[in-house]
Amino acid sequence: MQRDRKAVTPEAAIRALPRDLFIPDQIFVLNEINYWVPVNRQEDPERWRAAVDADDAVVTQTAFDPSIPAEYRNAATGAGVEAMSSNSTPHLVRRMLEALDLQPGMTVLEIGTGTGWNAALLAQLTGAASVTTVEIDPALADRARTALERVSCPVDVITGDGELGHPANAPYDRVICTAAVSTLPYAWVRQTRAGGIILAPWGPIHPDWPLCRLVVDEDGTAHGRFTAPSWFMPLRGQRPAKSTTQDAEERWKALGEPTLDRYGVTVTPGGQTIWLDSPTNPVHP
Repeated sequence: MQRDRKAVTPEAAIRALPRDLFIPDQIFVLNEINYWVPVNRQEDPERWRAAVDADDAVVTQTAFDPSIPAEYRNAATGAGVEAMSSNSTPHLVRRMLEALDLQPGMTVLEIGTGTGWNAALLAQLTGAASVTTVEIDPALADRARTALERVSCPVDVITGDGELGHPANAPYDRVICTAAVSTLPYAWVRQTRAGGIILAPWGPIHPDWPLCRLVVDEDGTAHGRFTAPSWFMPLRGQRPAKSTTQDAEERWKALGEPTLDRYGVTVTPGGQTIWLDSPTNPVHP
């Protein structure tokens, strides 16, 4: 691992590459009845700019909710529309980059390319040749490649299922997922060096959908604790049912509503265990 590049801080990387360079001309915002409606940069530049400059996520792709009957769907009014992809909240992006403790030359696997902004920031911190990013949606992957080329950031954008990682470029020093998981794929652990870090937002084990930082051991086990609220969209293949979210909240209440930092997780080839306070106190398979 080469260390001859000058270290850059996450804050400096964000200043050097503002996210408006990556956000498409059409985004989606909530209207007065909480429907996702399109906003076009050319047609309404002030509203587009306000959304992009806010410290909040910007929805960049939507789709019709398949549970809503076709006669009640309307893309123009947002009826029956759900958010599918977004550009993450800037302060969460910075927090996650800081948690990775990146150094120049470290190899990084990103799951969920989205707009390409986070991949570009990773490249600022480690070097473009060190970053591999995987996006399941071909249209998003193509758009991200174009945006990254536009800012001269030639990271390796792979169109594929992020749950599989990308073994061709493994092992990685760091793995970061930009969507919430309910089950951490063991492929990510297998593709991470011993001592490496995996950072992933987690699905409904706690109302805050917390961020987890795991370290990979020599024996191929990963373990870590939940550190902060994150509220990311679920990974495409792991969207929880409403009943799953409700069940998780009921378990949390039954445990006395513990703070998120009391939770931890252990991941082995045989599966994962969520625990409270100590690995000897499992609370969720």
